[in-house]
Amino acid sequence: MEENQPKTGKFALNYGLILGGISVAFALMLFSMDAHFSQDSSNTIVSILITVAVIMWGIFSFKKANNGYLSLGEALKLGAGIALIAGIIGVAYTMLLANVLDTEFVQKVADAQKAAGIEGGAMTEQQIEQQYQGTLNYFWISYPIILVFNIIIGLAIGLIGGLILKKAKPME
Repeated sequence: MEENQPKTGKFALNYGLILGGISVAFALMLFSMDAHFSQDSSNTIVSILITVAVIMWGIFSFKKANNGYLSLGEALKLGAGIALIAGIIGVAYTMLLANVLDTEFVQKVADAQKAAGIEGGAMTEQQIEQQYQGTLNYFWISYPIILVFNIIIGLAIGLIGGLILKKAKPME
């Protein structure tokens, strides 16, 4: 008798879409409050908490569908896969935001970074201006960085979740 084992890819896709949808909804809420370019740490903390919650939910759901068994490798695949799908959705939203919804988004981000640099006082005027021009000219580089960062975060959450929830199948 062969068991029908659940596929990590299916769970990664489903929970990645959920995470991406929730993240875009949060980003749209920030956009509606004109806080989408803010450097506020509370926005980052909420985003990380949402990411951790959805990835752990996906790992737990996979374990439940797999008769209570979960390997560390499966948890890592789920974490990275969920984060990748959500990252692709996030990049698509950011492109839409910067090119359609708020065509001055990159300028606003650069201005906010410049103000933070001046306020911090740790950088010279030349360094602040260099960072400002770099943001304006090379913002597109942030898209692959978002994906890579998402995957690393997903792997870390998958590792922690896998270590907590792993349960090996008994040998037959």
